[in-house]
Order: sequence, then structure tokens, then C-alpha cells
Amino acid sequence: MTRKTVIPIVSAPPAAAPEVGLYEATKKIYPRSVQGLFARWRWAMVFLTQLVFYGMPWVEWGERQMVLFDLAARRFYIFGLVLYPQDLIYLSGLLVISALSLFLFTAVAGRLWCGYACPQTVYTEMFLWVEQRIEGNRSARIRLDAGAFSLEKLVKKAFKHLVWIGIALWTGFTFVGYFTPIRELGMAFLQTQMGSWEVFWVFFYGFATYGNAGFMREQVCKYMCPYARFQSAMFDRDTLIVSYDPRRGEPRAPRRKNVDPRSAALGDCIDCSLCVQVCPTGIDIRQGLQYECIGCGLCVDACDSVMDKMGYAPRLIRYDTQNGMEAGWSRRQLWRRVLRPRVLVYTALLALLVAGLLASLVARTPLKVDVVRDRASLARIVEGGRLENVYRLQIMNATERTQHYRIAARGIDGLSVASPDEAIEVEPAQARWVAVRLQVPYGAAPAGSHTVHFDIRQADGAAQVSEKAVFLVPR
Repeated sequence: MTRKTVIPIVSAPPAAAPEVGLYEATKKIYPRSVQGLFARWRWAMVFLTQLVFYGMPWVEWGERQMVLFDLAARRFYIFGLVLYPQDLIYLSGLLVISALSLFLFTAVAGRLWCGYACPQTVYTEMFLWVEQRIEGNRSARIRLDAGAFSLEKLVKKAFKHLVWIGIALWTGFTFVGYFTPIRELGMAFLQTQMGSWEVFWVFFYGFATYGNAGFMREQVCKYMCPYARFQSAMFDRDTLIVSYDPRRGEPRAPRRKNVDPRSAALGDCIDCSLCVQVCPTGIDIRQGLQYECIGCGLCVDACDSVMDKMGYAPRLIRYDTQNGMEAGWSRRQLWRRVLRPRVLVYTALLALLVAGLLASLVARTPLKVDVVRDRASLARIVEGGRLENVYRLQIMNATERTQHYRIAARGIDGLSVASPDEAIEVEPAQARWVAVRLQVPYGAAPAGSHTVHFDIRQADGAAQVSEKAVFLVPR
């Protein structure tokens, strides 16, 4: 019997499946410069916002900085106002007004804040301007980045980043100048005597400006900013947005200038992609409304320049509403739809809040008082058989002049102020602690706690504040 040798057949291992990336690599965007109405508006807002931001700390109001948030002294100076931490309600009101204004402007005209006044937009525009002046236009910048390392590339890149860092550090210095008097901060910098926290915040804010405007740019608008995510809740079909007119533009195709688009069965769009090249976030507005669109209108300027060269009517891309685009509304019809119930409600609420805040500021008493009981001595018998309670009053002068105040008390028969007798002097925008003794004849009030009121009056009678306290009568 012959034994057969069985040779096992081993199958080849299956070919490895190609790896599929879950995320697409981010491609750098090289925005193209463009001239036009909305580009000029953007630069006007850059100049206006930075003139305010960089210039305001250097402007004086009387003998102090016009806008200063002095955290160490717990004083906030805004033009002629001197605010204390007890005035936090005004800051809360200002934040509510800002939020409601954002809702109103977004409901009417979309992301105008993002496109024209947002700090991310403003500093990105400034950094792009520096980049274009040093490295050249869009094509030159693409070639420079794609080219091999060279001395020219090293010099241009190094110089660009040096200018960026200078702008970023000056921005951080100005930011800290809103919390530390900027002239004192400048002298401390020249003498290398800046505080550790001041140094930290100058570099931290400068680093944030350098990173966000120099490198992250559109990534901040697309992924980090929450406004892009919840803006849809404030949009409706009557909100002005940057829109492409597909009925007029499609079908799109390149052509010569002398070609009649109607006879060639073509739309007005020549598919030049300039609207994509000038977009700061790199989107194609022809694909419809997208959350990445910041409403800057640069694509409108680019498209209008092409339409002008081709001899076509402008505004193939324009600010319009979804309802207006579909119905072909005129400009008058569009503005008529602005006054819709949603906008009217926002406007009414905003007007009421602004009026209330202004009225509160006008009627505000420039005097603050805090009353604290002296815990070391709650109640005691003093000379003359009188019962005495001791308090500590913090008197805060919210004016720009030295003031004198007098203290009185009421609430119990025979209640009197034993000290101080003279008027209390408080320096401008300063606070002073004062020990005050209240006395009543022994037996004039039953045992227990009794409500009393301190009346603090300015010597000239311009301001008066009443604060409640408790007078203890022991058993």
C-alpha cells in the first residue's frame, strides 16, 4: 500500500485594505485681495475699531485715564463715571444690551459683526495686509510656500513674523493698559519693572493675537466661535445674507467677452472662481447659505468687477434674502420686510433696556455706603448709663472731587450718633472706613434687635444715602 503525502494548501493572506482617513487635512487658504465697496467698508471698520482700541487708553479725562478698569483699587473709570463693584448691575445691563443688539442685527442683516467688526476679522485683515506687502499677492504666496528653502524665503518669512509679533505684543500691551494706567505701564516697561501678572497678560494676549490672526484665521470662525453654530436660530427667510442668484448665473461656464450668454444658453457666471479666491473662509457662495460665511461681502466685490469687465449687469452675488431672491423683490420690498414682528420685538426690548440703563445712570447717587457691625463689641453700657453699639461704615466717594459727609441715625427714640462729630472727608474716587457709635438711653427700647437707619449726607446736600442696620439691646 502506497502512502500518499498530503501537502496542505496555504492561501495567501488577504491584501491589506487601504487606510481611509476620517478627517480631511486642512488646506491653507490664500485669500486674494480685492477692491470694491465692501472691501472699503471692511478697512474703514479696521481703522475705526483699532483707533478706538489703541487710542482710548492714552486719552485723559481730567487728571486720569479716560477708560480704566483698576482691579487692584476696585475702581472702574468710564469717561465721567466712577463705578465700584457694587455697580455691577450696570455691567450686567451693558452685556444684556450687547447680546440683544447682536440678536437684532443678526435677524436683520446676518453676520455683519463677524464680517466687519469682530476682533478675529479685524486682526486677520491686518496680518493679511502685512503678509501681502512682504510676500506678494496670492500667486506669489502660493509659489513661495511651495518652493524649496532659500535665503529669500527665510528673509521674507522671518520679517513677516517679526512684524506680526510686534503687532501682537503692542496689542497685548494695550489690552493690559485698560487695567493698569498705561503711562505707568509704559514707564515700568522701560525700567524693566513690570509686575509678573502684567508681563503674563501682555504675552498671553499677544500670543493669542499672533496665533489666531496669523495661523488659525478661518479655523477660529468655523470651529471655535460659537456664534457660527447658533446663528441659524436667529436667521429666517427675511434675513439679509450674501446670496448667489442661480436663476441668473446658471448654467455657468467660461466664455469669451464677445459671447452672448443668452444665445449660447449660458448664465452670467463665467466660473472664474474669484468669489472663492477672495473668501476669507474659502467657501463657494454659489453652493448656497453656509455657516462658514461671515457675511463680509468680498465675493460681491469680486463678482461685480468680473461682471463689469464682461459687460453684464452687477449683483449676480449680492446681499439679499431667501424670500427676496425667490420672489425677485425690489430693494423697497426687501426693506419693508425688515420691519417684521421679530425685529420690532427686538427693537422695542432694546430701546427699553437702553432707556432704563441711561435713566438709572442719570439718577445714580455718586455715593456708596456699606455698614458692618463691630463683632468685637456687640453692645455695651457706657458713661451716663447709655447703651452703645459700634459699627464700621465704608463711605465710597464716586465723584471726581473731595467730598465731606455727615452721618445721622434714626429708628429708636433717643438714638444719637456719639462719633464722629465733624464732617468726614473722602478724597476723589476713594473709600474710607469710619467707626461710628450709636447710643440710646438704657431702657429706652425693649430687649432684642431693632432696625435702625444710617443717613449719610453730602455736606452740600447733593447726595444722600440711607443704609439699614440692626441695633442690639441685651436682656
